[in-house]
Amino acid sequence: MEVQGLNQTDLNSPRDYVGHGSHTLSTAGGGFVAGASAFGRGIGTAKGGSPRARVASYKACYAASGCSSLDVLAAMLAAVADGVHVLSLSLGGPPSDYVADTIAIGAFYAVQKGVTVVCSAGNSGPEPGSVSNLAPWILTVAASTMDRDFPAYVTFGNNTIKGRSLSNGTQPARQMISGDKANAANQSADNSTLCLAGTLDPAKVSGKIVVCTRGGNGRVEKGLVVKQAGGIGMVLCNDASSGNETVADPHLIPAVHCSYSSCIHLFDYLQSTEFPVGDIAVENAELGVKPAPVVADFSSRGPNTITPQILKPDITAPGVDVIAAYSAEVSATGLPFDDRRVPYNILSGTSMACPHVAGTAGLIKAKYPDWSPAMIKSAIMTTASTGANDNSQIQDQSGLPATPFSYGSGHANPALALDPGLVYDTTLEDYTNFLCSLKPTQPQNLLPISVPVPTPLLPLLSILFGANASNPFLCSKAPSFRPENLNYPSISAACLSGSGTATVKRRVKNVSPASSTYTVRVVQPNAGVRITVRPSTLSFREIYEEKSFTVRLEVYDAAAASDYVFGSIEWSDGNHRVRSSVVATTKCA
Repeated sequence: MEVQGLNQTDLNSPRDYVGHGSHTLSTAGGGFVAGASAFGRGIGTAKGGSPRARVASYKACYAASGCSSLDVLAAMLAAVADGVHVLSLSLGGPPSDYVADTIAIGAFYAVQKGVTVVCSAGNSGPEPGSVSNLAPWILTVAASTMDRDFPAYVTFGNNTIKGRSLSNGTQPARQMISGDKANAANQSADNSTLCLAGTLDPAKVSGKIVVCTRGGNGRVEKGLVVKQAGGIGMVLCNDASSGNETVADPHLIPAVHCSYSSCIHLFDYLQSTEFPVGDIAVENAELGVKPAPVVADFSSRGPNTITPQILKPDITAPGVDVIAAYSAEVSATGLPFDDRRVPYNILSGTSMACPHVAGTAGLIKAKYPDWSPAMIKSAIMTTASTGANDNSQIQDQSGLPATPFSYGSGHANPALALDPGLVYDTTLEDYTNFLCSLKPTQPQNLLPISVPVPTPLLPLLSILFGANASNPFLCSKAPSFRPENLNYPSISAACLSGSGTATVKRRVKNVSPASSTYTVRVVQPNAGVRITVRPSTLSFREIYEEKSFTVRLEVYDAAAASDYVFGSIEWSDGNHRVRSSVVATTKCA
């Protein structure tokens, strides 16, 4: 039954009619299941990040209508009221001021109540400034690869190129044809090269492997178009704009998805050979792939477009080809022509990375139930790695070195996060001072979101934050504060003067029971800015003792610093490494 374009069954039911929620929830807290796989590939024991956790799902998004921001906020409030410890939100919208961002508002309330909030960074990469969920009280997660791949190969002439696929079976050598040469009558080569519906001529395609170009319609749908025209296999080639990012899809016919650079050789062969012949071979999962991790092209990038003094994303985690549970209420690809139902599916996105980190947060909360959300966040960020498994630094999928605008503090390491040594704890007063610093001339009550507040949200915020309390926090009474001085586990300093210095303040809390002395190591940016930390050693005698330090950023080459430069500081006692990314620029926007 349809009501105003919406499926009433979906609206009234807690069932997942999309698959996304089942996948992300099982990634965060699914139990141990032996023999799990995606279409028979990657067989092994599946488990979530916190496999012994109790999980609860709150349905705020619907197959036909998507996600209403107020529904999402209502779900967040309900979850906090129910006593959850970690919120995993694999959703978001365009960056907006925190007072107008319902996820930021709900997250602030949750953090006040001791709930860690983890959100996805967005899938609008590699465009700079595309990252979303920017509020500093949110743990924002980018996506990267793991050391597992789902390879498939195309052999033609004397060449073999590697791609990716989850299609069943292989296709022995058959004649090949490019989509632009397979156009049906009255169809342009521009359309048939994309293998759009109705564009292929069965007389030209029947019994052949068709080479289609990405774009215009879905990747799996292209295989259906080829199949309906009589084709028996497909090579899906990226165009130049898609670059080298490929996806392992459960295609309906033997198929392989190849990068733009690889397909250049294939197209040369197709154009130069009168009767081109090729074959497709799809293999089982490959383990130990190097380099890994690699930041996914689709993963949204910094800088933070709302407050550049806060580095976003915060962390990266596995978000490419993740195997997790899936809803039987939807087809394997979500497409209407696909009647396959699977208990496990493989998906990619920052949505898949987010619950990996949420699961880690759950593990930390279980071990340290009294830790604040900021302490948990710090433990995950400062123990992350910026290295890959081939002893290189983390790369983008272009093969170039990645930066903190891609990975934040690095790739999450759950084992190390359980014993971070030191943490950056951020209090409610820190956050309120930060918010006031963004609009220092506003004298209104902080709710605790600093004003102005959109009129429709005033009643809601009054309920959430007690605007009528006897002692509301007033921005006009807040001490002088700079946004970059928020006690954050990373450091981002924008708008540095062309030939001057800036000093950023931080404090760290000892969370190890033994007394210890930490010494700082500074990795200087390649050019433009010099970093100095004072003092260079911090000694702790007891657990939860807190010490302060300063980070001095000196511009010595204004031209070099006019772009962003990247460095890091790392505190170590010989057993723990507490690392913070440092980002600096003379840019003011």
